[in-house]
Parts: sequence; C-alpha cells; structure tokens
Amino acid sequence: MIVIAGALLVAACGDDDNAPLMPKNDGGVSPVDAASPSDAAPGTSGTWTAKKPLPKIKQELGVVALGGKVYVLGGADDKTIFAEVDVYDPKTDTWSTAAPLPKPLHHINASVVNGRIWITGALEAFSFTAVGDTYVYDPATNTWTQKASMIGGSERGASFVGAIGDVIYVAGGIRGGTVADVSAYDTAGDRWSALPPLPVALDHGCSAVVNGVLYAIGGRGASIGGHTTRVDALDPKSGAWLPRAPMPTSRAGAACAVVKDKVVVAGGEGNPKTASGVFAEVEVFDPATNAWTSLPPMRTPRHGTAGATVDDIVYVPGGATKQGFGAVSDVEALTF
Repeated sequence: MIVIAGALLVAACGDDDNAPLMPKNDGGVSPVDAASPSDAAPGTSGTWTAKKPLPKIKQELGVVALGGKVYVLGGADDKTIFAEVDVYDPKTDTWSTAAPLPKPLHHINASVVNGRIWITGALEAFSFTAVGDTYVYDPATNTWTQKASMIGGSERGASFVGAIGDVIYVAGGIRGGTVADVSAYDTAGDRWSALPPLPVALDHGCSAVVNGVLYAIGGRGASIGGHTTRVDALDPKSGAWLPRAPMPTSRAGAACAVVKDKVVVAGGEGNPKTASGVFAEVEVFDPATNAWTSLPPMRTPRHGTAGATVDDIVYVPGGATKQGFGAVSDVEALTF
C-alpha cells in the first residue's frame, strides 16, 4: 500500500500434492477459525472489469504501485521462475518492461518507500529456498541495487510486509516451514533488526498499511492446522501485535490493497466448497470502525497474486485459478 503485495502481498499457493509451486504445508488447508462470508455486512457496491492480460501467465508474484503504474515482479509458472518486471499503465491499458530482477524470484516481499521499490526477502527455485536478499529499484535510472541482506537465519518469503515511514516490516513467512519471525529494515540506514514475533506463525497471508499501522490478514500455518480469519495490527512504537476483527472468510493467499483508508481483500485459497479450492469472495476492512463489509465477488477467482491501487482502483494481475499450480495472465480491476 503505500500498496503492499501480499503478500501479498504479499503471495499464495495451495496444497495440491501434484502442484510444483506448492511447498507442503504441515497444517493442510482445512478451514480454521472460519466464519461464514455472510458474517460480513453488505457493503458498498463495486464493479470488476477485465484489463489487458499479462504478457505471460504468472503466479506467486510481487505487485506494487509506483508513479501511477502497476509493477509485477518475478513469479513463476509450472516450469520457470521469472526475473522479469512487467509494468502496467492504467491510462493506456498497456504493458511494458522494466529492468529485470537481479535473479529469478517468487513469493517476493515487496513494498514501496520514497518512490522506490524494495524487495526484502523471497523464495527462489522450485526448492522454495528462502533468501534474505534485499534489493531496491530506482525508476529514475531503471536499475536494481543490492542492499544489506536480512539477518542470517531470518531469511524468508511469502511474508506479511509493509512500510511505515522509512522502515519496512516483514512478518512471518516461509523458511523451510512456517515462521513467526518479525524483522524491521531501515531503508535510510540500510540496517536490519529483529522484533518480537507474531502471535502465531503464519505464511501466505496478505498485508496492508493504513495510517501508520501494518495489518496482517489471514494466512496459514502448521500451528493452526490450516488457514485463518485472524487479523493482527502492528504498533510500530511498541512492536506489539494487537488483535482486530477477524476476516469473515477464512483463507490464505488472498490479494490485499488499500483504497481510501480501507483494506480490500480479494480471492485466496483453501476453499473446500469448490473443485478449484479458490475463493471468489471480496471483503473490505475498515480500521476506523474495526468492521468488515462485503463487495461483489471476483470475475475470475484467483490466489497467488496481490493487489495494487492506482487512483482508487484496485488492480489484481495474474495468479492461479486453482489451488497449487494454475497460473493465468488475467488482469482485473475493482472500482467501488
């Protein structure tokens, strides 16, 4: 947020044993702490529209908004991990390319600080090896620069991530298995530090920053036996995580984006009611009232992507239409 990738930020994948893009989650994907989607109050109406597709099918990618454009970082299909950076211009509904990542990555922890894109950890190869690489992209020079790596032993991808001021917070994620680690990266000082852990070890959640507070939403983990509805808010001054109203639909791998100080959560994985295992639900969290409302479902239900907001319109590029591997090139926009 800022626009954050889910995890998007932000990132997601399913638990299909035959899916090459899915590290086995010890907890499975059965719903945990589930609440019916009807628990969300009827919300503001919204409209989904199709946009020009990505140049290639991709999932588990990083997504951020910068300079009125949407940047899609890395990702993968069933055979290839990508270093490509695709750039979408909403004004012309066209795609171009920026300088590629220093190396192919997926499940990227991506955020924007002071007009530059930052990668703070990710996963690489089909081994899902966690890397602590830190890179910054400067659009003025179209170049990537390597910065101080994450503290040894804290490397991870598929994390909650968000920037507050000059500091990027990375919470949870995957390093072999699900972890609860929380780290802070000072972009101005190029320094990493460790913070108290998440209340529960989680990965594949999505996250957003609203008014200086980082919200960690949903996700999955072995300790909870599947995915969750939980929402936790980080107080950057104390480092404490405070529980907030749970998400109506328990899920992992959803896309998050911020519009008018509200957090939109779209799609996700772990749906036991569909053959695809993917959710279409779209729900909105208002931090000011600590309440959820619902919006029209996605045109194309997906997980393994993230959201980015430009001019109060949420863009969701790529992702997968079935749990595990099912990459697509669809790009859709939500206006509400």
